[in-house]
Amino acid sequence: MTIKLITSFVLAFLFVSAFGKYYVPWLRRQKAGQQIKSQVDWHKSKAGTPTMGGVMFILGAILVCLTVGADGMLHGRFEHIFVLLFACVFGLIGFLDDWEKLKKKENMGLSSRSKFLLQLAAALVFILIMRQIGFVHPHLYVPFSHRVVYMPEWLYLVFAVFVIVGTVNAVNITDGVDGLATGTSLPVFLFFVAVSIAWGRRYQELGIFASAMVGGLCGFLIYNFNPAKCFMGDTGSLFLGGAIAALAFAYDMPLVLITLGFVFIIETLSDIIQVGYFKLSHGKRVFKMAPFHHHLEMGGWTGKKWKEKELFFLFTGISLVMAIISFIGVYQRYPY
Repeated sequence: MTIKLITSFVLAFLFVSAFGKYYVPWLRRQKAGQQIKSQVDWHKSKAGTPTMGGVMFILGAILVCLTVGADGMLHGRFEHIFVLLFACVFGLIGFLDDWEKLKKKENMGLSSRSKFLLQLAAALVFILIMRQIGFVHPHLYVPFSHRVVYMPEWLYLVFAVFVIVGTVNAVNITDGVDGLATGTSLPVFLFFVAVSIAWGRRYQELGIFASAMVGGLCGFLIYNFNPAKCFMGDTGSLFLGGAIAALAFAYDMPLVLITLGFVFIIETLSDIIQVGYFKLSHGKRVFKMAPFHHHLEMGGWTGKKWKEKELFFLFTGISLVMAIISFIGVYQRYPY
């Protein structure tokens, strides 16, 4: 099992790092450049940087699942394929959004309503399929306490759709600084790899997918670390959010996202608080700018203006600590 997980990581890393050498220049030739919001003045120099770079680690994950994960499929194990397909659906929604932005040459793609309805439909179909094949159940495992809370079927369905759509958009919001969504997602997928090892062979296929994501994101970071040669775009960030949410449900422990996705939650809450307070106070703000990483960039609270590399290491470090805490809370659920 460990050999397959290592192979998944290495294969994805080598593929993405090699593919990027040709894909990024191709994106430049296609003039697939990112448009930058006018209010983010200090990021205007990034205008024209190729977007849709998330295609690199998406293809890496597909390659690994169809090769390293082929043996599992021959034995009737398709969990990694379900998770991959689900994440790809969200990646496709992101691709459509990126494509609209490129066509319009502005930072607005699909309407918020269209994206929400598409995400809602994708989440609902995924949960119904996973429920049908018996891979998720209408109960909630509570990390650290090792208790299970049983729920009515309809309530679990509503909860699951809410968590999936929320997670996808939280990761998307975090993608606002070079390498930030990439760096904060890496410990999350490492957590799922560690859980696969701790819980045994039953979770091997899911571990293969998670390990492929770790390798793919490491390869992508070569091009996405500050100063970024390309951005993942909504294609990549929605795929990442879909993959994280899908894995949490496939491992049957969505509540772990409270600690595991701590950085994403903080980023999302800062955005919600900012918008809500702005409306209630008729123009006042809690943060200099939301989400929270922009607040730190602008020297909010302390006066220190955080650089992009500093934000990358700060947020990635916090994500790693929360991943370790999350692992402590769940690793004894299915011991060998």
